[in-house]
Amino acid sequence: MINELTWNTFRSHLILEYEIPKYDGDLGVPNMFVQLDKEHCANKVRHVMECFKSQQGRQWFTEDTFWALLRLRGVESGTSKYAEGFFCRKFVW
Repeated sequence: MINELTWNTFRSHLILEYEIPKYDGDLGVPNMFVQLDKEHCANKVRHVMECFKSQQGRQWFTEDTFWALLRLRGVESGTSKYAEGFFCRKFVW
């Protein structure tokens, strides 16, 4: 519901929906990728691990999970070793 209200409220804004790893594996197929270098990825993974302490007891919440997703999206983007995938409904360059 929050997703739909966001699109309704911010109609003229760029909204990038990000991925969250989950047990059911329903990651989907992003339609927008942002290239990242290894240093940027390391900072991102470190921040995720530090900021979401409530998730640290979960078996999937490991640095490997986030590195793997960044690498997979890099392969899918076809342009870099690492990338972040987003779902974007409208984008003007």
